[in-house]
Amino acid sequence: MRRDIQERLRFFRSFLAHPRQVGAVLPTSRWAVRDMLDMADLPQARLVAEIGAGTGAYTGEILKRLRPDARFLAFEIDPNLAAVLSERFDDPRLQTINDSAENIEDYLDGAKLDVIVSAIPFTSLPTGAKESVFRAAARALAPEGVMVQIQYSTVLQEDLTRRFASVRRRLSPLNVPPAFLYACRMPLPQEAPQR
Repeated sequence: MRRDIQERLRFFRSFLAHPRQVGAVLPTSRWAVRDMLDMADLPQARLVAEIGAGTGAYTGEILKRLRPDARFLAFEIDPNLAAVLSERFDDPRLQTINDSAENIEDYLDGAKLDVIVSAIPFTSLPTGAKESVFRAAARALAPEGVMVQIQYSTVLQEDLTRRFASVRRRLSPLNVPPAFLYACRMPLPQEAPQR
């Protein structure tokens, strides 16, 4: 309980320091986490990336669902939040990376991701950064892969439908504030991996 309060305080301090980068006042609720992860087939995934990992609201649940031989990369751009992740989770499948999701391909050794779990606050990012992350995610995703995304409004849905052939939306009403969850498949040609 005490660790949970400390992590929420760290998350809140990171939000105050970088509101556009963090995007939420509190970590995602366990209900929204489970709802969103249910939209991806994590038990079959061999390579997974979490982008915008924060203090690990998704990380623990992802680890519970992953197969023993999976590889899991958790990206967090804020060094303080990345430190929380490193301290909190000791699992050989997990690699915490203090870097931007724009550089995701640099860590894949030529492989493609089965699942991308994203809590990046795209609606508060500068346009250039948002476009860069979307392009990197589309290039890194396997043809049959899925990117699941949480947002607190439906504003991002138009961007997602321009980039993916299939976008499914779900509401998680028990999150504070209520969250919109997206499962995005099949990057469209302009965002597809370049050869």
